[in-house]
Amino acid sequence: MPNDILTHLTTLSPELIKATWETLYMSIVSVFFASLIGIPLGVILVITDKGHIKENLPLNRLLGSIVNIFRSFPFIILLLALSPFTRFVVGTTIGTTAAIVPLTIASAPFVARLVETSLKEVSWGVVEASLAMGASTWQIIRKVLLPEAMPGIILGTTITTIAVIGYSAMAGVVGGGGLGDLAVRYGYMRFDSVIMVTTVIILVVLVQVIQSLGNALAAKFNKN
Repeated sequence: MPNDILTHLTTLSPELIKATWETLYMSIVSVFFASLIGIPLGVILVITDKGHIKENLPLNRLLGSIVNIFRSFPFIILLLALSPFTRFVVGTTIGTTAAIVPLTIASAPFVARLVETSLKEVSWGVVEASLAMGASTWQIIRKVLLPEAMPGIILGTTITTIAVIGYSAMAGVVGGGGLGDLAVRYGYMRFDSVIMVTTVIILVVLVQVIQSLGNALAAKFNKN
């Protein structure tokens, strides 16, 4: 029996390797683009809040509402709802590249809120001291807020990456590729429990590795 399982996995190893690579590709690229959107958005949410360096409550409430709306959508519904936009951006709704579009849009608000939380933990005394020395808004963001909040931002990005890995498995159900697609095609449709268990194990390993890397990187940036 163990030999049969090993032979079966060996036969499907090219598919497993390809699916793992597709999952990593979707997740890493999506988190990259989500960070490009979410980090600036998180910064704006903080500095425009009441009593902060660029208080602008109407803008803050508007952006906060937009973030909350996108965060409230279950990913599978967002995935389907964004099909026309995905087709407009990449020309198709099928495949790993197409899955990056809804993955990015789903995770960007998540990144924004995590960045906002990290930035709000920065001591206001440090910001006040920078203001007293005549620092500009950009200097405070670049030299005070972001460096002080960097460990929290890294941990937040790690959490987002792990969540996106889960989302990518869901994207596989509708043809997004990756481990989710493999689990559906080989595990579910062909009643192959070996493949189902193997894909779960690979996902668990990926999560453990990413979390460990995130913890190590956050510790490196932690000034305390």
